[in-house]
Amino acid sequence: MGFFEGIAHNHILLTALGAWFIAQLMKFTLNLFLLREVDWSLLLSSGGFPSSHTASVIALSCGVGKYYGWESPLFAVAMFFSAIVMYDATGVRRAAGKQAERINQMIDTYYQGSDIAQERLKELIGHSPFEVFCGAALGIIIGMLM
Repeated sequence: MGFFEGIAHNHILLTALGAWFIAQLMKFTLNLFLLREVDWSLLLSSGGFPSSHTASVIALSCGVGKYYGWESPLFAVAMFFSAIVMYDATGVRRAAGKQAERINQMIDTYYQGSDIAQERLKELIGHSPFEVFCGAALGIIIGMLM
């Protein structure tokens, strides 16, 4: 089996990619129905509801657990990796987003018309614990169904 054919038949990888895609599609769809806005950037953006990073790593972990066994060392590695991603989403990335929000506010307030106010920092890069929890739930559902 060739490289690309092998990837096309890797069900665990396809499950993780499917979970990521569904989470991103949910962000776009929710924005469309709740805010009545078409924002194509949401299909590739980070942050927001639900956490696509969490959905994909949890779906990956579920796929590994189902295929290799819940007691396997590979499942342990996948779950530990998932825990790090979820911790990072609610910790470091969320804090960076809050800092970007404050910096943008300061630039808007104190540096109107100056060279400093050229480009706004991206604020939506992390997740609330609820967004990560919902991403995990989505990842479990997709991981167990596929």
